[in-house]
Amino acid sequence: MRWSFLLLVAALAALPACWGGVTGAQGPAVNAALRTAVATKDALVIADTLEDLIAAGVDTPEDRQLAYAEVRAHAVDTAAYTYARAVVTGRLVQLKGLLGADMVGEVEHYARRSRELDPSFRDGAATRMLGTLYVVAPAALLRNGDSETGLELLEGLVQKAPDVIENHLRVAEAYIALGDVDPAKPHLCRCSADRGKLRRDDQALLAQLLKDAGNPTCPKPAATAPTP
Repeated sequence: MRWSFLLLVAALAALPACWGGVTGAQGPAVNAALRTAVATKDALVIADTLEDLIAAGVDTPEDRQLAYAEVRAHAVDTAAYTYARAVVTGRLVQLKGLLGADMVGEVEHYARRSRELDPSFRDGAATRMLGTLYVVAPAALLRNGDSETGLELLEGLVQKAPDVIENHLRVAEAYIALGDVDPAKPHLCRCSADRGKLRRDDQALLAQLLKDAGNPTCPKPAATAPTP
């Protein structure tokens, strides 16, 4: 999972709807990179391109609307497609705010399906997405999980793949969302030591989580012994 559902929840809980009509693939408000991605008709390429635009802070509302429409139009039952569908749907929910509340179930459905088809896809990307969704999304919008289930999924990823830094970020995010700061601190410190492995928007999320956790003092990384 390469994006934060804390932002999704903020959109559902506080933000007004802020989307307009679709400009279209040739419209000036659609980034050229997304137009190129759409031409491939590959859902994962489209989702990844949208995520790159969001990470760079240059995406537009029309990018999100177009990505969703195009991915939805080319449905296939694969782990890659269903993951991509969950990603672009979640990004559209962020955009629509309260008007997107009824689409949270769609995010859940496709993340679950991707996990069923291939739980190892992209180092458990669908599990990261689903676990975070269960922790931070309003329970009334979900069908099959709750915060306890979500935390178990995320902790399981950390145990299975401790070298995947994003797993630690999502666990920390989950604990802080639940108001339990202390268990988040070791994961935050691990992320801080390897923050260069995180993409730019996840680095920004890490900075906010560290602040929320009271800027914990992290041990200095152990020095590497010189090679004789």
